[in-house]
Amino acid sequence: MTRASSRRFFFVGTALFTLVFIGLTVDTHRRLGSQTHAENITPEVSRGLRVWGRYNCENCHTLLGEGAYYAPDLTKIVSQRGEAYLELFLADPSRFYSEARNGRLMPTLGLSPQEISDVLAFLGWVGQVDTNGWPPRPIMVSGVAIRDVPDVSGSAAADDPVSRGKALFNGSAACSSCHSIAPGAVLVGPSLAGVGARAAAHGEGYLRQSILEPSAYLVPGERFATPQGVSLMPATYAQTLTPQQVDDLVAYLKTL
Repeated sequence: MTRASSRRFFFVGTALFTLVFIGLTVDTHRRLGSQTHAENITPEVSRGLRVWGRYNCENCHTLLGEGAYYAPDLTKIVSQRGEAYLELFLADPSRFYSEARNGRLMPTLGLSPQEISDVLAFLGWVGQVDTNGWPPRPIMVSGVAIRDVPDVSGSAAADDPVSRGKALFNGSAACSSCHSIAPGAVLVGPSLAGVGARAAAHGEGYLRQSILEPSAYLVPGERFATPQGVSLMPATYAQTLTPQQVDDLVAYLKTL
């Protein structure tokens, strides 16, 4: 290649890739409003963003992959944990975790009820942003979750509903981020060890109703429900899970 042809290759290549970059940038800005659901940015969401910045939440947490990696990513936290739980947790994290037991503890920030409401509105909006699949897996609480049942391997594409249910439990339904299947191991919700036997005692519809209507059967203990008797488990699975997925989860839970 001569010096002249090298020069032409450089300038043509630079111009071509500059045009591609400009095109991709324009396309990104064109789709930004629809992907972020900008029409849902209410005054509460805007105030919540300011709360997020005021208390330097990004020093420990990530949103949309940005921030620190000391604590869990919070991109989908509202759908995974539910507003009832998050309200109580943000008011007093030590109610659910202790440094001695869990090896970590979020500081009590002294958030006002209005600040908690606003930051949850902000996080709820973030959770609806089209992230193209990020984060790739639900947040997990480290420590005591045991994920294996003998002879049951979780696969979302399996023919066996128990296997599909296990994949949901540990994956997109995010059940294992709140529930352990180890006896006596409490994460956020109660341990589900032995839940199959308890379900048999309560009747056929117990597990299904517990998934779709979490407040129907409350486990005793103030850390599992609000003072008004509302379960801290998200009450959104009737909307986010298909009937087949609910059937698969029930099939898996019966094996515990």
